[in-house]
Amino acid sequence: MHKVIFDTDPGIDDAMALLFLHKHPDIDLIGVTTVFGNAPIEITTRNALYLGEAWTIPAPVAKGAGQTFDPARGGSYWPTAIHGHNGIGDVPLPDKVAREADPRPAYQFIIDTVRAHPGEVTLIAVGRMTNLALVLKHDPDVAALVKQVIIMGGAFDLNGNVSPAAEANIHGDPEAADLVFTAPWRVVVVGLDVTMKTVMTSGYLADMVATGAPEIQLLSDISQLYIDFYKTRVGDGMVVHDSCACVYLVRPDLFQTRSGPIRVVCGGIADGQTIQKPDGRTFPPGPWDGHPSQLITTGVDPDGVLAVIRAALVEGRAL
Repeated sequence: MHKVIFDTDPGIDDAMALLFLHKHPDIDLIGVTTVFGNAPIEITTRNALYLGEAWTIPAPVAKGAGQTFDPARGGSYWPTAIHGHNGIGDVPLPDKVAREADPRPAYQFIIDTVRAHPGEVTLIAVGRMTNLALVLKHDPDVAALVKQVIIMGGAFDLNGNVSPAAEANIHGDPEAADLVFTAPWRVVVVGLDVTMKTVMTSGYLADMVATGAPEIQLLSDISQLYIDFYKTRVGDGMVVHDSCACVYLVRPDLFQTRSGPIRVVCGGIADGQTIQKPDGRTFPPGPWDGHPSQLITTGVDPDGVLAVIRAALVEGRAL
């Protein structure tokens, strides 16, 4: 069993990834931590609690960062055209969610949980890297106790999605991402290089709904705004960014990777750009020197990823 803490900013594609982590039989979802991003922190936390309640997910939820690692950076915006004003597709929500968040801030929840299970916990982060950076700030030694960190973010061999240089999760807090990528833990970055190739069509989603799996109808309702947004970008369907990172955990064989240290541009016109120095390439001395090599995903089997998602969501089985 893979013990997982899911660091997320629900978010429509976050919702699918959350359900995948809950339903996959080889994953033990032991915590959910929230961060600002697709909506303000109060809304992303409410969404995580609501989805946990609606889908009977027992994992505790801890509220995380509501601003950038360097508060002076500021400049947050909310992508309401993509995720809706309530963060999960503007589906109707109850006035009150019965569940309550863990009293600890997200970074402390992560520290305590990793220290309770040394060498066993994978952190899957699919929003801004702020909570992970705060973990490193408050307890840098805990990095050695994390099994691995899987991140959805970045763009390496293609353009970003919020600027020609940058992907949204990294652009939202570049200083945090740079700290996370250069820390002494094993990081795998699942970026736009592979997620933009992994499109779930509306028909594929409708076929999952038709199986009668009870959780899928809510997921479909949440996803319709997302599908509408992507019509002019990928045609019929939606890009399942965050679920790709979760699938990597159980089926890394579906991805091709490249190793090398990663740095993030912090400031200027390329703010948030992720740049890897590939291992084996020789360059003059520079800012990548002395930092650990991390993996980025460069290729993917999209059909294989979608099949793994379907098997977990519909049948609760591994593929």
